[in-house]
Amino acid sequence: MLAKTDFIDLVPHAGDMCLLDGVLAWEASSIHAVSTSHVLVTHPLRGANGLHAVHLAEYGAQAMAVHGALRAQAEDRAEPRPGMLVSLRGVTLAVERVDTLEGTLHVHADCLLADDSGAQYAFRIVHDGAEIASGRAAVIHPPV
Repeated sequence: MLAKTDFIDLVPHAGDMCLLDGVLAWEASSIHAVSTSHVLVTHPLRGANGLHAVHLAEYGAQAMAVHGALRAQAEDRAEPRPGMLVSLRGVTLAVERVDTLEGTLHVHADCLLADDSGAQYAFRIVHDGAEIASGRAAVIHPPV
């Protein structure tokens, strides 16, 4: 397992906004991360009515960012390229709120396509053995 300290300097998400706690497994085409931050009263995306499930897309996007950074590191690239989330498609949510769910979120992201201009991923979030969110996301790498 990779702890948050193993990847926090590789992604732009700092402090409480880095929502993932660790990475259980990853390979060139996928990543399996975990998080328990969804229950925090101080969660940066939490509103007056709790943490809406739509924010699970951010968990998926962060898994994508960590995956891209780990791939860059494994390929001996100087540093990962910054990315901008530009599209979410086919997002399905099986719950309304996530702050009421005790335990660990399992965040899976599968790289569908990646090149110098960006990447497309499918993501899914699992809690207590049930899929609670899924979708596809696209990221572009702006010119440096």
